[in-house]
Amino acid sequence: MAATPRKNKTARRILAVGAGIATVGALVATMPSAGAAGDQFAAGQGTNGKGWGRMVDVQLLSFNDLHGNLEPPAGSSGQVVRTKPDGTTEKVDAGGVEYMATHLRQARQGNRYSITAAAGDMIGASPLLSGLFHDEPTIEALNELDLDVTSVGNHEFDEGARELARMQNGGCHPTAGCFVEGKTFQGADFPYLAANVTDEKTGKPILDPYYVWEKDGVKIGFIGVTLEGTPNVVTAEGVKGLKFGDEVETINKYTKILERKGVKSIVALVHEGGMPASSAVDYNCDGDGDGDGEGVSGAIVDIAKNVSPQVDALVTGHTHQAYVCSIPDPTGKPRLVTSASSFGKVYTDTTLTYDRATKDIVRTAVASANHVVTRDVPKAEDMTKLIEDWRTLAAPVANRPQGFIAADINGRGSTAYEKPLGDLIADAQLEGLAPADKGGAQLALMNPGGIRSDLVYKASGAEGDGVVTYGEAFTVQPFTNMMNVVDLSGANLITALKQQVSGSNLNSIKILQVSKGLTYTLDMTKTGADRVVDGTIKLNGEAIDPAKTYRVAMNEFLAGGGDGFGALATGTNKLVGASDLDVFNAYLAAHSSAAAPLQVPAADRITVVNPPKP
Repeated sequence: MAATPRKNKTARRILAVGAGIATVGALVATMPSAGAAGDQFAAGQGTNGKGWGRMVDVQLLSFNDLHGNLEPPAGSSGQVVRTKPDGTTEKVDAGGVEYMATHLRQARQGNRYSITAAAGDMIGASPLLSGLFHDEPTIEALNELDLDVTSVGNHEFDEGARELARMQNGGCHPTAGCFVEGKTFQGADFPYLAANVTDEKTGKPILDPYYVWEKDGVKIGFIGVTLEGTPNVVTAEGVKGLKFGDEVETINKYTKILERKGVKSIVALVHEGGMPASSAVDYNCDGDGDGDGEGVSGAIVDIAKNVSPQVDALVTGHTHQAYVCSIPDPTGKPRLVTSASSFGKVYTDTTLTYDRATKDIVRTAVASANHVVTRDVPKAEDMTKLIEDWRTLAAPVANRPQGFIAADINGRGSTAYEKPLGDLIADAQLEGLAPADKGGAQLALMNPGGIRSDLVYKASGAEGDGVVTYGEAFTVQPFTNMMNVVDLSGANLITALKQQVSGSNLNSIKILQVSKGLTYTLDMTKTGADRVVDGTIKLNGEAIDPAKTYRVAMNEFLAGGGDGFGALATGTNKLVGASDLDVFNAYLAAHSSAAAPLQVPAADRITVVNPPKP
């Protein structure tokens, strides 16, 4: 069944119907007719830019990479860096949908035309409060936030296309059933856009490729895409039967289609991003005023420079960075490109000036800024109730103690290549898979992107400081990937370590977290694969022998060659073990107690020459 729009929506929604397993139909919300007055103002005889005049200010509120973070993220995952008036920076606690709802609702006040859009990864890799219930709580929260439209991200495919279709259209989970007695999950009130994700058999988009927002004759089209490399960062099962097309080609294709339908104002929602030169959320990428986009780097730069000039702005994500930049379009004209950090800590407020006569955005009049979702505003009562209801259901599982720590053990919050929490996780995987009947692992490798948070010493609830609950452990490792142990040649192990800094990871390096006993030197003064210094890779003090076979433990994502580690996919004689979360929790239980909590790992296995600045 198609998603049902909320009754309080005032904009008429027109969706171009895609084809495939999860296509949704048109969503039309009731609104009073503008009548003859509307025709008069559309002709350019109106009064002001806020309402019915020729020039109309349309507010675009946007965010990205929420990842089901309904509660305020803990530790460094819940902080952003902001510039103070004197030019110094400060860390600010941010995030939590109770606060985000208040910020967005306050921002909308006084804006006759306001759209809220997102750039993917709304769900997936979520904390337990959402992940335990297959992200139904997050979709409900986004409905309450009055989200109008979002693109898919790579994490929308963590559970496959059919589960994504359920997120859009509703219905109870195929195996877990309905989580609330007598209540059927209704699905998203907003359209998920997946223009560049097609069914391999039919060649048609699995979800709507675009959406047209309309109010009082003002029309703005949205095209949604995820990164073409999604299959490289999602398990093979999650993208089975799907094809991911080029972002630029897809956006340009649907831009032409929208133009033929009379829609000339277009925003691209792109789940791909860049890296700004500063981590401050209010960093000005265009400080020199020339709009050349030099303040940001990464994949989004090439995308922005090649997307059709008819696209007026790009809302981006994926890299979890915050930026508001101008990047020249193919004609050399500056064009807005934004991103709003992650986990609901930041939102972007953009003013798009719409010309009723040309039906296009006046690009020179576009203004935008990122704003922190601070926690010094009143909580939105409806969000508080939503969280409390789901928290009650999750409590028996979430609050169960798993172990004890003596201080914060940083994972996501560490800027170092080797992270203390990465060492802990890799050690847990090695210990869990080392017994002969469990796989006989000699070493373990963990992908850094799979570490979703920190272990925080301060209590998140009533459990007490230093106690690690099941919910907190789940937040660190929410994918429940199954552990694999494989035979891997020494040559391929060496190649895999070199793939951290070469191939698809050349410009965005991914340093694997390694278990105790595996050591090597990483020389950042060199380039590409040469950064992993030959002859330094050792296991328990002995150099890795290219001709020897090693038993290597890793999660199923890495074992499938994920994150650009094709050499790891060459493993043979595979044994499938427990889930990564079960192995992690077992290690916490076995190695910590209230009297003897886990200490922070030294993170001294990888020797880094010329490490990056924090």
